Amino acid sequence: MPENVELLVWGAEEDKELLQQIFISFQAEYQGQANFYITYAPKSESACKDSLLEDLEQGADVFTFADDQLNALAAAGALEPLADPQSIKEANLSSAVEAASVGDVLYAYPLTADNGYFLYYNKRYITDEDVRTMDSLLDVAARNGKKMTMDWSSAWYVYAFFGNTGLEVGLNNDGITNFCTWNQTGGPISGVDVAQAMLRIAASNGFANRTDVQFLEGARNGSVIAGVSGVWNAVALEEAWGDYLGAAKLPTFTCAGQQIQMASFSGCKLVGVNAYSEHKEWANKLAEWIANEQNQRLRFEMRGQGPANIQAAASAEVQSSPAIAALLAQSEFSQLQRVGGKFWDPVSLFAQNMAAHNRTGEDLQKQLDKMVENITALT
Repeated sequence: MPENVELLVWGAEEDKELLQQIFISFQAEYQGQANFYITYAPKSESACKDSLLEDLEQGADVFTFADDQLNALAAAGALEPLADPQSIKEANLSSAVEAASVGDVLYAYPLTADNGYFLYYNKRYITDEDVRTMDSLLDVAARNGKKMTMDWSSAWYVYAFFGNTGLEVGLNNDGITNFCTWNQTGGPISGVDVAQAMLRIAASNGFANRTDVQFLEGARNGSVIAGVSGVWNAVALEEAWGDYLGAAKLPTFTCAGQQIQMASFSGCKLVGVNAYSEHKEWANKLAEWIANEQNQRLRFEMRGQGPANIQAAASAEVQSSPAIAALLAQSEFSQLQRVGGKFWDPVSLFAQNMAAHNRTGEDLQKQLDKMVENITALT
């Protein structure tokens, strides 16, 4: 007689309908092999780690999460190496496999490869030539009495200015604390050069420091004609701009007398299996099913999310998406987000002061030194 298999799945609230369809096809695939009782519970992918580590034994059997939580989950014993890593590695983009691995060991199933940002623009005002440089974008926006926006309250976006300058930030070997050279005074580009570049952008009549939500509001009411965001806003922006919706890699910006290509953090969504799951074998089968080619295609159709699966990512439907195409173009200049918790607040504080035209009036080098001191703090 088939055994009863109860599985709890955590996923994004917006994925409820998608996951219900996937559960139905999973049960059809394995019909007669077990009696499945699959329960879905909404859980933010960004908060998955904290919720899971509160009580692993009572946590979800299968869960989707952002890749920057992988190291901590693996270190805590919440995840175990996958039993058949080679087939998963061969089926998915190398960047997604890297995001799902600690060293060379694969701990989770790649699900999406679209957690990054790029430029959206309104073709009614902005040409394909204009989007190449920040200077041109700001000029067009200012001339039309409109705005180009970016969220400088978020350190995730602010990385764009430092990432391709030779200045560095990242995790130390302990996987918790950071190293950072954003206050560097020597080299071709200094931290002060970047700060001055940000101040010049902030001084433009064509620029506005706005959150993602405010960017959308501006796109809808006509006050914003370009902005930095990600694939999650593609549908809403298409509704706002229609056939005038354009998307491209991030522009270059003027820094230390040269054009520097803006960088980006990249990331993936992954599917994990709780090492403490009572039905670990079936949990792995369900996780792999959620992340297979067929269901990554379905995820793109229903949610517009970019697949990690090589075949799904190469499909005509995915390739014809302006947002996904822009993300792929930007991927050459992106870096996996690997920073500790001390990174976020100091960068946000610094960047918001730049957006406010250095309202504090403090010496730029002193601000950079203070930021780096807090980013690299041990406690």
